[in-house]
Amino acid sequence: MSKEVVQSADVTIEFDGTRCIHSRNCVLNRPDVFVPNVEGAWIHPENATAAEVLEIAHNCPSGAIQCKAPNGDAMEKAPIVNLVQVRENGPLAFHAPLHIKGNDEGFRATLCRCGASKNKPFCDHSHVEIGFQATGEPATQAFEALAQRDGPLDIEPTPNGPLHVTGSLEVVSGTGTTTNKVTDTWLCRCGQSQNKPYCDGSHVKAGFKAA
Repeated sequence: MSKEVVQSADVTIEFDGTRCIHSRNCVLNRPDVFVPNVEGAWIHPENATAAEVLEIAHNCPSGAIQCKAPNGDAMEKAPIVNLVQVRENGPLAFHAPLHIKGNDEGFRATLCRCGASKNKPFCDHSHVEIGFQATGEPATQAFEALAQRDGPLDIEPTPNGPLHVTGSLEVVSGTGTTTNKVTDTWLCRCGQSQNKPYCDGSHVKAGFKAA
C-alpha cells in the first residue's frame, strides 16, 4: 500500500500503509475521520479540527499517520523524553526524533523484534502470524538518571544482527514502568534472545538474516 495523502482546509493527513501495525486506535477513536470497512475514500480530515487530527497521530504508535499544516509544515513536535515501549508479544515502539539507517523517520515507529517482518526494520504485524511470545515486562536494570532525556536517537540495524541504538533513551514496559535508561544499547531483532529486549548474541546461533 502506497502513502495516501488527504487534505482539508485545516490539515493534511499522510497515511503510510507500510508502517501500519493495525493498532486500530484511529478507527476505534475517530471512525468519522478514519472510516473502517468502506470502499473508496476512507480518510476524512474535514471531520476533525487540526488539533484533533494531531491527537490521532499521537495515538498511532507506528508513525503510519502523520499530519501537516496547510503550509506543509509538520505539526508534531519532538517529545520531551525519548521512550521505547516494549510491547507484549509485539514490537518495540519508539517515540523520539528518529534517525533510522540514516533517514529521518519522524517521531514514532514500531520496529520488529520477532525476526519475521517482511518490512524490516519496521514491524509489519508478522508477530501475530507466527505466534511470537515475549514479555512486555522485562526485568528492571540498574540505571542512573540521564543528563539529557531528549535529542536525536540514531538506530542502526546491524547486518544479520541487533538494532544498535545511540542517544538518550528510556526503556519502558508495556504498562509504563521504566526498566532502564541508556545512551548506547543493542536491542534484539531476531526474536531469539534470552535477555529480551536486549541482544545476547543469539542471532548468530539462529542464523538470523537481515540487512
